[in-house]
Amino acid sequence: MDGVIVDCAIYRGGHRTEGPADFSDALAQARADGDAYLWIGLHEPTPEEFDLVSSEFGLHPLAVEDALKAHQRPKLETYDDSLFLVLKPVGYAPDTCTVTSGELMVFVGDSFVVTVRHGETSALGEVRRRLEEAPEVLARGPSAVLYAVSDSVVDHYIDVSTQLLTDLEELEAEVFTPGGSDSQGVAGRVYAFKRQVLEFRRCAAPLMQPMLRLTGADVPFVDRRTQPFFRDVADHLNRVNDQVEALDRLLSDILGAHLTQVGVRQNDDMRKISAWAAIAAVPTLIAGVYGMNFDHMPELHTRYGYPTVLVGMVVVCVVLHRFFKRRGWL
Repeated sequence: MDGVIVDCAIYRGGHRTEGPADFSDALAQARADGDAYLWIGLHEPTPEEFDLVSSEFGLHPLAVEDALKAHQRPKLETYDDSLFLVLKPVGYAPDTCTVTSGELMVFVGDSFVVTVRHGETSALGEVRRRLEEAPEVLARGPSAVLYAVSDSVVDHYIDVSTQLLTDLEELEAEVFTPGGSDSQGVAGRVYAFKRQVLEFRRCAAPLMQPMLRLTGADVPFVDRRTQPFFRDVADHLNRVNDQVEALDRLLSDILGAHLTQVGVRQNDDMRKISAWAAIAAVPTLIAGVYGMNFDHMPELHTRYGYPTVLVGMVVVCVVLHRFFKRRGWL
């Protein structure tokens, strides 16, 4: 269990205190004190390891199953002995324009908080440090930890959405720069970017309902003094969802504009081909007529017939060229 338990501490009056090394004894001490609670952080526990924790804290089997299997949607579940929140932190690699997601589960109950994280995008060390520097927030009980974890995840959503918007502006500039949309694979890049935005939306959008529920008065194990903090998180999350929706619409518009540019360019090419074909058709027609080799054809024995026909071909071709040039086909 030493490698699985990232941190374990008792908080009393908003301050971290030393407690028993065994989390079972620490939980008993926190409950005995009345105004204290235990926060234990786990990282990718095995079923056997998590059984030791779940049996001691009385966690519901369905919530335990979700915490172990991961791959859950953001949600909030209430049970008799605990509150269970699923969060999906995200990370972004600008070099590859890739959105990665992890999973973070938070159990809140009588005098305890258990956090279970999967992946490397949901480290809580910085969250714990910031909370320990704000004893007035920690003093509000386990729901203060629930708020701080949710706030950290949503704040990182804002950072990722800002990075996505910056990269999208660069892609948009490339598409609409004259000659920029001629590069191969632009449509593929836009579509791949759209897939990353979709992955981001799957993490952020479903979290709105749990955050709104936490602002109400009917959720157990949530101190009413923390409800305004959850409203603030919900407000930030709403802004993120608006940005993600705007990104998705903008990507669709960019893809449509790029395809329109390709269609216009193809039409220009077809007009040029048609114009040159029309110019070439005139001398071809004349040469075809005089190439039929009949005996009784006019102008066959005219002394200046050959140069006259050649000059006529050139004149007609020049006239057609000027006509198509004036119409913008060439």
